[in-house]
Formats: sequence, structure tokens, C-alpha cells
Amino acid sequence: MGRVTERRKVIRIRDGAVSTRPDTLVAEEPLEIRLNGKPLAITMRTPGDDFALAAGFLVSEGVLAERSDLQNIVYCAGATGGGGSNTYNVVDVRTAPGVRVPDITLERNVYTTSSCGLCGKASLDAVRTTARWPIADTPPVRVTPELLADLPDRLRASQRVFDRTGGLHAAALFTEDGELVDVREDVGRHNAVDKLVGRAVQNGDLPLSRSVLLVSGRASFELAQKAVMAGIPVLAAVSAPSSLAVDLAAETGLTLVGFLRGSSMNVYAGEDRVALRAAAAQG
Repeated sequence: MGRVTERRKVIRIRDGAVSTRPDTLVAEEPLEIRLNGKPLAITMRTPGDDFALAAGFLVSEGVLAERSDLQNIVYCAGATGGGGSNTYNVVDVRTAPGVRVPDITLERNVYTTSSCGLCGKASLDAVRTTARWPIADTPPVRVTPELLADLPDRLRASQRVFDRTGGLHAAALFTEDGELVDVREDVGRHNAVDKLVGRAVQNGDLPLSRSVLLVSGRASFELAQKAVMAGIPVLAAVSAPSSLAVDLAAETGLTLVGFLRGSSMNVYAGEDRVALRAAAAQG
């Protein structure tokens, strides 16, 4: 199976001094996801948690919603490299009998990169109509600015592979009280979220209706989409959201926080879940 990190020789220049040394890089390999034996998508990812990644991907596509929807996930034995060994870069997801599988191949790009995610599916109506757990109907969740401000440091402290490579995105799930539930790293920010959501559906924990999702980069449309499809009411990002992510959050009732850095942050949608009274009184 592919490794999470690899070693490469690098020429290091520091203050004019030149030296040669090994450097640790994050691994990036393609993963083909098949659904009931049929090719569905290829994503560039960091090897590891591949079954969770595939399951989470199918949650965001509206195929899986409960643990009972999933029959099993296996590596395809026929996917071999030049040396005849299994590459562990192809997985097949088998749904349980009776699970309706939409013709999603006609609505999205078959190839996704580690940076773009579901670039071919940008319909607000499609997400709103396929979401199994409308966020607006979930039990009330309230978080304080102080709690949100504490989350990035807690996420950073849990990034074990980032410490060795400096080249990974991360996503973490917290409870509404700020307790860290899970954290995943990947070269693609959307893959990190898929791994979180996939583990949740495998454990029977969906919907994540009392959770806060934190991502280490920007909040794009596909990340907001994945939060909505998993029933997550609060999405926070250390960087900027896109305009379409804000539109989706406003349409679905998702609380969207961006530029979460220190005690500063911007709330773009769903401000009713953020306790703003004390902050407004000081403004």
C-alpha cells in the first residue's frame, strides 16, 4: 500500500551555504473509486483511510446516508502495477440491496484533482434537494467566538504528518462544546473532509447534527456541500470562503465562518448559531 510520506533528495540553500540532504514529502497517488463495479471517479489523494474517503465521497454525492446503505468496500485485486503487485489505488464500493444509485456520472466530472473536488457539480438546487438531513431542521447548536477561536490551534496540534512535511490539508470534527472528535489529513482538502465523513457513516454516526467542521484552508463550494450532505450545521475555515459557498450556506441554513485566525473571524451565513451578543456590545 502507498505510504503517507516519501523521501527525496533536495539541495538546501541557507544563507548562501549549499548542502544536500533528504527531505520528507507527502505522498500523492491516484485513487479510482468504483460504485458497484462501475468506474465513478478518480481523485488524487494521500494514501490511507481509502475506504473512509470513498464512503465520504458517496455521502456527498447523495448515495450513502446510513451505515445500512453500505454493504462493503474492497480494494480491487486486479489493479496491479508493473511488477504484478496490487497498487491499492482502486476501491469498489458495494451498496446494500435496494439502495437507489442516481446516475451521477452525467452530472459531474469523472476526474477530480486534489485541489478542485467536485468541480463539475455546482448546482445549489441539486444539493438542497438531495440532502437527507436539512440543516435548518436540526436541533439548535450555539457556539461562542471564543470557542471557535480556540479550534485552529487544536487542529494544528493534531497534524502529525504536517509536522514532517508541511504539505497537507487537514479537517477536524469538534463537538459544539469544542471537544475534538476526529482529525484527518490529506493532500486534498476535500479528501480530508471525505475521510471524516466516511468514518462517520461507517460508524453509524450520521447525521453529524451537533458538530463543527474545521478546515485548514479555504471554504469552497464543495466543502460546504460536503458539510450540508453530512448534516453538519457549522463549517469554519482559516481562510476565505468562495461566493458560491456563501450562497449555498445561505440557501441551506449552514453556519459559515471564514478567516478564523486568533480572535478574529468573519461570519458569512447562519449567524444565529454564533453567540454574538457580547461581541456586538463591545463593537
